Amino acid sequence: MDPLDVMMNKEKIKPYFQAIVSADKQLVVGYEVLTRFEGENGAESLGWFFQDKSIPDEYRLEIEDHVQRLALTKYMEEAQTSILFLNNDIDIVLKDDGENLLNRIMPFINQGLPADRIAIEFKESQILDKVEEGKHLLTYLQSLGIRIAIDNVGQSNGNLERLAMVSPNIVKVDTSFLENNSLPHLYRDVHHSLTMLSRKIGATLLFEGISTFNQLNYAWRNGGRYYQGYYMQMPKADFIEEDSCKERIQKEFHHFITFERKKMQAQLSLTNELSVKIKQAIKRIQAEDTYDEIITKIAEDCREYAFRIYICDQEGFQLSSNIEKDETDQWTLRSEGRYKNWSWRPYFLENIVRMNVEKRGILSDLYTDIEREEHIRTYSYPIAEEAFVFVDIPYTYLFEQDELL
Repeated sequence: MDPLDVMMNKEKIKPYFQAIVSADKQLVVGYEVLTRFEGENGAESLGWFFQDKSIPDEYRLEIEDHVQRLALTKYMEEAQTSILFLNNDIDIVLKDDGENLLNRIMPFINQGLPADRIAIEFKESQILDKVEEGKHLLTYLQSLGIRIAIDNVGQSNGNLERLAMVSPNIVKVDTSFLENNSLPHLYRDVHHSLTMLSRKIGATLLFEGISTFNQLNYAWRNGGRYYQGYYMQMPKADFIEEDSCKERIQKEFHHFITFERKKMQAQLSLTNELSVKIKQAIKRIQAEDTYDEIITKIAEDCREYAFRIYICDQEGFQLSSNIEKDETDQWTLRSEGRYKNWSWRPYFLENIVRMNVEKRGILSDLYTDIEREEHIRTYSYPIAEEAFVFVDIPYTYLFEQDELL
């Protein structure tokens, strides 16, 4: 379709509404306004029209204004109470310091529409380059009660510090990477950081693009309060009942909770087994034993669980060699690991303090081992006041246990 066809047929351009569902009540709490062209072949998305920078700004602004006014009018007429998300191009908005945007929405606010039911949505890739230029306008919009939502967070080269400067009310994360990425755990640290940042600045985390069971599960496991995507509801020309998705979401939550309980039980079982094995080995340790002799004894009892074992002090310096399984499944001491420092690893010092206080071992999350380039877990255990043993568990063992992955 040619851009001129769009401009010449404005009467065929309609707002569609994609529901946003809350995790706490499983109810529809908002809608993102999408633009559709209702032609002979049905409703066609006009997302391309707004993303194409070769189309004059005034064309895109005209269609944007047309659709959003229709959406706001319908919203008011049907006495909706959810949040209405309106997509905007920050470059176009800043051209006139937000005058067009304010002229579009203020008449509805003056008619009684609560300002906090409007969320102005910008893409992260655009807005992080305009933080200094746009901060005043964003602050003014928020002072009126209007919410600011940032879309596609984590996909650009922007950083969390600049995102914090924007201070959005809602942070939107796209789950579409799960469709073709076999290592979703690599995103967990990024999304964990986003979760922490959102809590710090008082923003709500919204996972969008959810079209599969696994994507909804990922959003649930990573602290998403709001969910959006075809898996919950396809975009429609009309608003839907508030509880339209409730039964399905509750059913999925039941599956998630059941599975997570099995995972927790499997991890607790492994933790207990390793704790018993290490305690058995400690009983055979003599006062004059070197650290390498200690890990050799521990390795004998942990053969079925581990591929590498070593000892560190409370500051992260490695006291022993690595004892590793070779190609014949025999233990071999490798001295090159001694004296390395591992305090830079995420959660290392936190886990050391926890082991000192709680006097028990800790099983790590799944992560990628640098040398083997495979998913592993590490079990750490306090064997002395200032010495901690680390048992690296291979992917093959975790895979066999299923719930440990």
